[in-house]
Amino acid sequence: MNKQLLLDNLRNIPDFPIVGVQFKDVSTLFKNAECVQEMLNEMERMYKDKGITKIVGVESRGFVLGAALADRLKCGFVMCRKPGKLPGDVVVEQYHKEYGKDQIEIHLGSIEPDDVVLIHDDIMATGGSLMATYRLVNKFNPKKVMVNFIMELRCEGLQGYKKLQENNVDYTALLTIEE
Repeated sequence: MNKQLLLDNLRNIPDFPIVGVQFKDVSTLFKNAECVQEMLNEMERMYKDKGITKIVGVESRGFVLGAALADRLKCGFVMCRKPGKLPGDVVVEQYHKEYGKDQIEIHLGSIEPDDVVLIHDDIMATGGSLMATYRLVNKFNPKKVMVNFIMELRCEGLQGYKKLQENNVDYTALLTIEE
């Protein structure tokens, strides 16, 4: 995979959302067709022989590549959404954020016990929402759960990878940024 191509197309936004934060904006990768193909080709290579039956895309940027990868792997796609976005019965998982609680939801019956699931999101930083998604998917008792994201951030205060490692989560990242 051409990591340099991705790094060259990644936008850094200083002091967003607060002063001192160097926000890594992956949306600039989606506007470049070569970057999109590079990411999809690499994820397809990584997961084509894993028996994946469902990809869970985390709202909202996880929908972009998650759905495209589901097409390539010929598997189902499930949306993991913020509260109130899914009609009908849902399974819910709450989690703590820096400034309070939040929750995520998946439609009841979206994942079956014989499914092999890949959770896809754009960025893993603190690991809070990603671990909540992992717990939520596991409420459905699938055969196996794996996790993938475009970018993993490792720096002071952003050590979500440790939460994944502590919980023996099978995960991969296309890019790892250490600062």
